[in-house]
Amino acid sequence: MQAVMSDQNTQPVVLGRINGVFGVSGWVKVFDYSRDRGGILDYPRWLLGQGDGWKEVKLLAGQRHGKGVIAHLQNCDDRDQAMALIGADIGVWLAWLTPAGEGEYYWYQLEGLAVVNLEGDSLGQVDHLLETGANDVLVARSDRERLIPYVPETVLKVDLEKGQILVDWNKDF
Repeated sequence: MQAVMSDQNTQPVVLGRINGVFGVSGWVKVFDYSRDRGGILDYPRWLLGQGDGWKEVKLLAGQRHGKGVIAHLQNCDDRDQAMALIGADIGVWLAWLTPAGEGEYYWYQLEGLAVVNLEGDSLGQVDHLLETGANDVLVARSDRERLIPYVPETVLKVDLEKGQILVDWNKDF
């Protein structure tokens, strides 16, 4: 693995984690955070994070396998090398991400934004999002935690420049 240059000024976007080994030829099992299982395989280069910073590695091969994903990485040619990678976060630099479509956002872009309702009440900041199956949910935290459905009827406007999300949501909910 080649060390990533230290002059990168942003943190990578984490897309998954290595959670096991597959076979004896250096393949690893991957827990893919992508909405569509296997989406992590769209990136030919990964950043692996294991406490000592991030290291760039080339994805040689990968596929969906059962309920997960398996991958073969550059310079990982046996089971012992693969075992050493268990627990590593898998990320990419922001510049490597495919731009989101019009009106679409990556979750990392929404995290930390202020949430304000139509009455001008602050509902907190987006701490994280949840995928529920029916729709995604914003988890806003301030004096308490609020779960706000991320649907067009509720989320009226996302303003990344202003750092704010306008919602049609009662502060008492």
